[in-house]
Amino acid sequence: MSGTIIATIAYGLLACFGGIFGYVKAKSKPSLISGCISGGLLLTSAFMQFQGMMLGLIIARVITILLVCVFTARLIKTKKALPAGLMLTTGIITLIVLLTQ
Repeated sequence: MSGTIIATIAYGLLACFGGIFGYVKAKSKPSLISGCISGGLLLTSAFMQFQGMMLGLIIARVITILLVCVFTARLIKTKKALPAGLMLTTGIITLIVLLTQ
């Protein structure tokens, strides 16, 4: 299994669990919906990559770039390391892996 697939799965699971945690902690339906959708898209793209489909890598890159932008704005606004800082840091690491493969 390649590094891009592992990074995509890890970031997808983190997005899903983050959305669920946001809902449990703050009853935030937008967190739940956006976390599960973005996480689900990342997990789907990991499966596509595993099947050898280049489109999976492209989808993973686009979703990760969008999440990095969202969490950059959120970190600037809230100045909170959790969840924005964590998601931003892991998103940048994931993006580096996705762009170097």
